[in-house]
Amino acid sequence: MEEIQAERAHSAESCSRARLAIQDTLDVVGGKWKLVIISILRDGTRRFRELSREAGISPRILSKELQELEMNDLVNRKVCDTRPVTVEYSLTPYSETLFEVINTMHKWGVQHRKKVTDAYLK
Repeated sequence: MEEIQAERAHSAESCSRARLAIQDTLDVVGGKWKLVIISILRDGTRRFRELSREAGISPRILSKELQELEMNDLVNRKVCDTRPVTVEYSLTPYSETLFEVINTMHKWGVQHRKKVTDAYLK
């Protein structure tokens, strides 16, 4: 009986830690735009306006998202000594730790779109 209770306690604790880890991940990359921005920057450095156009994000929202990504060490910001001043963004080496997650989400999204499309066409 004590063994079963200990197993449940461990299970409840490990579930709680797992939920916390998932919440931490979502806090960093959650929302509509962060993973889109990261996936665009996987192709290389972009200037602010290029990112805005390519992602279809308003400059105000893009600025906020980039600040949060920079704060979490996923994006580098480089102010170029040009006239007018230009700002370039690139991924940090740490951002590569998200690539497996992004690739998995991509695969799932392709499968899901196919499933929904196939169901719609029936």
